[in-house]
Amino acid sequence: MASILVTGAAGFIGFHVSRRLLDRGESVVGLDNLNSYYEVQLKRDRLAQLVGRPGFEFQHLDLTDRPGVERLFSSVSPERVVHLAAQAGVRYSLTNPEAYVDSNLTGFLNVLEGCRHQKVQHLLFASSSSVYGANTNMPFSVHQGVDHPLSLYAATKKANEMMAHSYAHLFGIPCTGLRFFTVYGPWGRPDMALFLFTRAILSGQPIDIFNHGDMSRDFTYIDDIVEGVLRTLDRIPRSDPSWSGDHPDPASSRAPYRLYNIGNTRPVQLLHMIGLLEKALGREALKNLLPMQPGDVQATFADVDELVRDVGFQPSTTIEDGVKRFVAWYREYYRIQ
Repeated sequence: MASILVTGAAGFIGFHVSRRLLDRGESVVGLDNLNSYYEVQLKRDRLAQLVGRPGFEFQHLDLTDRPGVERLFSSVSPERVVHLAAQAGVRYSLTNPEAYVDSNLTGFLNVLEGCRHQKVQHLLFASSSSVYGANTNMPFSVHQGVDHPLSLYAATKKANEMMAHSYAHLFGIPCTGLRFFTVYGPWGRPDMALFLFTRAILSGQPIDIFNHGDMSRDFTYIDDIVEGVLRTLDRIPRSDPSWSGDHPDPASSRAPYRLYNIGNTRPVQLLHMIGLLEKALGREALKNLLPMQPGDVQATFADVDELVRDVGFQPSTTIEDGVKRFVAWYREYYRIQ
């Protein structure tokens, strides 16, 4: 069976995507460098649920290792690639910019070169809602320009979209970019708000709430993200015959290239999410209200019309259900009653 290469397979989204691909009988090669950006044990525990399953092979490799990536692509010759590995986090990019250039630019270039030389049938890659940056016209649409990123992280994700388009144009590699909106759920990232808040509340520590709580996010549950990934992976993009250079649409192209938002389309006030978390935990948070942080945006809100039109799917998990499921997982994983 032809394989699917999943980069970042020990990461939050990569783990869930790999598991779903295995569930439907795919052969998966999972790549990860298991770096220490957050607790490595969590990554190893995710990976432990994949290793040993029929059809799964793990490769411990850093995407900046160009010879290693070349050898991997040559030996595996994947049919499709789901590129989810990246240096994540907006605030971390303010103090560690080199990590974003290495992973998100150099690493992505190595993936593109691998896809080019192995003639991969479809490259699906993770972008981010962060690319909308200073845009305030909501809901955010993939037809909008995204020329004003507010962090280096966002700038690297916009660069990924441009790099993928150039390879789609030059070499005919079908590429699909997915702009994820604030993903949360079981096995999540410890640097994300819901995870940070849960840990702090249970330990009696205050939580930092930026912009004095006047923020909203289009929180998107992990199962909805994965469903969107699989449906778009199965839809190989082709040239858009209606695309015109006179009025260039960023979401499509004469090249085999597409962009989609994946968001819940129901922005939630940060203080409302915290209230739901307090209720699920049975404890009140100690709140430390702070000004807006550099690189942050006040609100996100996804327009997913193109996703619905092309693959017939729209995220639907409510924040009430999602927070409960996350808290249940957190208590079980960390053995907290």
